[in-house]
Amino acid sequence: MLLGLLLLLLGGCAVLFTVLVHQVSEDAGRPARVTYAATGRATGVTITYSTWHDGNAATSQVGDQALPWTKEIATKGFTKGGSLVVTLGARGGAATCSVTVDDRPPVTASAMGPFASAVCTGF
Repeated sequence: MLLGLLLLLLGGCAVLFTVLVHQVSEDAGRPARVTYAATGRATGVTITYSTWHDGNAATSQVGDQALPWTKEIATKGFTKGGSLVVTLGARGGAATCSVTVDDRPPVTASAMGPFASAVCTGF
C-alpha cells in the first residue's frame, strides 16, 4: 500500500515536471515585444538594459542621454529577469524607468538626485 502510494506520488511529480518544462519551452519560443522607457528631467543619464537574442541575455548600455528615452525590441526566446537601470549624472534631476512586455502592465521605479538610479526588474 505504501509502495503504491509512493509510486503514485512520484508519477504525479513526473507529470507535473513535464508540463512545466513544456510550458517554459513554449514561452521561450514565442515572440515578445519589450518596450523600455526613461522619463523625467535630467541630462547626462546612463541607461543600462537587458536584451535577448535566441534565448541568450545580454546587457546594452547608452550614456550621456537626455530624457525622455525609449527603446523597443522584438525578440524571441525572452526570459524573465531582465532589467532597466536609469542612472542620473552629477547634476541629478529626476527619472522614472518603465518596462512593458507585450501588453502586460509596466514595471516602474523612480529616482531623484545626483547619481541616483531607478531600477526596473522582474519583468
